Amino acid sequence: LQAMSGNEQDWLALRPQEPSPSQCCGGGCKPCIYDVYEKELAQWERAKAKQDKSLLMEKQEQSNNSVLNPDTFTAFSVSSVEQLTEDTYQYKFELPGNSSLRLSLGQHIVLRGVVNGLEVQRAYTPISPGNAEGYFDVLIKCYEAGLMSEYIRTWRKGDVVFWRGPFGGFPYQPNKHGELLMLASGTGLAPMLPILQSITDDEEDETFVTLVGCFPTFDKIYLKPLLQDLARYWNIRIFYVLSQETSLEKLPWSYQENTYTGRLNEDLMKTIINSCRRRPFVLICGSSAFNEDMTRYLKAAGIEENSCFVF
Repeated sequence: LQAMSGNEQDWLALRPQEPSPSQCCGGGCKPCIYDVYEKELAQWERAKAKQDKSLLMEKQEQSNNSVLNPDTFTAFSVSSVEQLTEDTYQYKFELPGNSSLRLSLGQHIVLRGVVNGLEVQRAYTPISPGNAEGYFDVLIKCYEAGLMSEYIRTWRKGDVVFWRGPFGGFPYQPNKHGELLMLASGTGLAPMLPILQSITDDEEDETFVTLVGCFPTFDKIYLKPLLQDLARYWNIRIFYVLSQETSLEKLPWSYQENTYTGRLNEDLMKTIINSCRRRPFVLICGSSAFNEDMTRYLKAAGIEENSCFVF
């Protein structure tokens, strides 16, 4: 009998843990962490019924082969940390050999962090091209009181962190839309960059793009050199809307003609849409308040919901 209870304890120790609400990133991932838990629980129940622990092994095998997987977290190593603004960083992760994450455009991946014994999950969109070999880059804004931010701030080169995915994304097809209008607030820039880069890399793709980047101040615009490079293409225009700048005089002259001060409001939205060369299809990414405001202004400007995609 004694052996039996020891065995029971062994099996209980192997039982998957139910996720806490903080572990769900709320991004609508398929599978969600709760789906993964249900699947692991069913696997555990099958193994326990057959008293065969080898049936649990498939879970462990997936985690170190550095292939991204929606069901399992995979370990990736931080290869560099670059501070872009006072609270925003670009992290580069190593991929073995010349492998690539092979993300579709604008797809996000989910990070798992443990802070004070509490597990947290958040979704981020890699900004590197989907076919980048040997690495991927993620743009992350750290918040003063954020649990995940507290964990991310400790990262140094060589640290190992866990990601799963990919999820979501925008089903972009070259030349399907005459013009894309991208409305991005802060790190909402992230899903726009792979799409922009795929357009500029493809000589056959003649889609016009108008990117509107909303930031508090000029200093807080991320990735300026990359954006300046993209703006040199004949079919790409980039505007900046700086909510906390009051005048353009201190800005470099190359920025003055395509920058607005104040907020992106209904009037400015109409001005931008009227300047588009074709009727735009709109991509939106920012905070939920930003996304709601933009959707409202677009509607007022006569852009229907079926011509918008919100990340």
